Amino acid sequence: MANIMVLGAGGFGISLAVTLNKYGHNVCMWSAVPSEIEEIRLHGENRKLLPGIAVDFSIELTTAIEKAKDCELIIFAVASKFVREVALKVKPYVTRDTILVNVAKGFEESTMLHLSQVIQSELPNNDVVVLSGPSHAEEIARGVPTTIVAACKNRASAQYVQDVMMNTNLRVYVNDDILGVELGGALKNIIAVCAGICDGMNLGDNTKAALMTRGLAEIARLGTAMGAQSETFTGLTGVGDLIVTCMSMHSRNRRCGIFIGQGLSSEDAIARVGMTVEGCAATKVAYQLSKKYNVDMPIVAAIYSVLYENKDIQEAVRDLMGRPKRHESEHIWMSEKSKPLVN
Repeated sequence: MANIMVLGAGGFGISLAVTLNKYGHNVCMWSAVPSEIEEIRLHGENRKLLPGIAVDFSIELTTAIEKAKDCELIIFAVASKFVREVALKVKPYVTRDTILVNVAKGFEESTMLHLSQVIQSELPNNDVVVLSGPSHAEEIARGVPTTIVAACKNRASAQYVQDVMMNTNLRVYVNDDILGVELGGALKNIIAVCAGICDGMNLGDNTKAALMTRGLAEIARLGTAMGAQSETFTGLTGVGDLIVTCMSMHSRNRRCGIFIGQGLSSEDAIARVGMTVEGCAATKVAYQLSKKYNVDMPIVAAIYSVLYENKDIQEAVRDLMGRPKRHESEHIWMSEKSKPLVN
């Protein structure tokens, strides 16, 4: 039995708190927003972000982050833009033995760091485990069989998280490729926005399947250029997370894309979703990373032009379909790119 602090009382934070509490752990859930805590205390659930999921009274609810001082595990379940701020807040109450777990998927926009790097930069003496994979909060909280990955440079810490979190409905694998796991989780949100746009435009199954497949190729291309292992992107945190996020209406990224495909601006689409849409912010970072690492990412470039340069969606689709011919195999295409031109 572990003492666990969940930082964040949104959908994913609640789903983990409820699940860990159910399997006998002592769970405290914190929010920086007093109204979120009061909402749960009053109604026994977060009616906006996770309606119908009861939060047991044995889960301690608090706005006092110092409650983290006696916890073996601290789980970051806040939006990417708040990760550094929350890490700074909790820092005085973290001991050297505390294992930090991040479940947010995205980047810090100002630095282009992935989120474990953000946490590590503020808490350098602690292991950070990334928890990722095809896992909607709505389904974890209901006990739907789910498989996820715990990734860490220190395998012992990943295995500890595996031991604590694994149960009859939640299967946890360990992985040493923390970079690949985290990139897969962040970049698939971009492709999910694009998948939603396909749905909003009624482009059909052929288009969406092509988008997901070539989107995965772009994710793997950037990931390996940055030093991740290629096989990670064929696993749960690559293709697995991509499938669930592109196909499910639980996905806020896909829903945002649907609204854009139906003609709304990105700002209005995000407002309609009413929650953080990590894929839109991640698009800006991925576009910059593709330039930094000289990686060809035409889908990312297309959605960047739609979101940030007001490009017409139909024109973006035509441009993607009209790109120069190439080989599907990455290594053959790369070798052909390097060949000298023959007059």
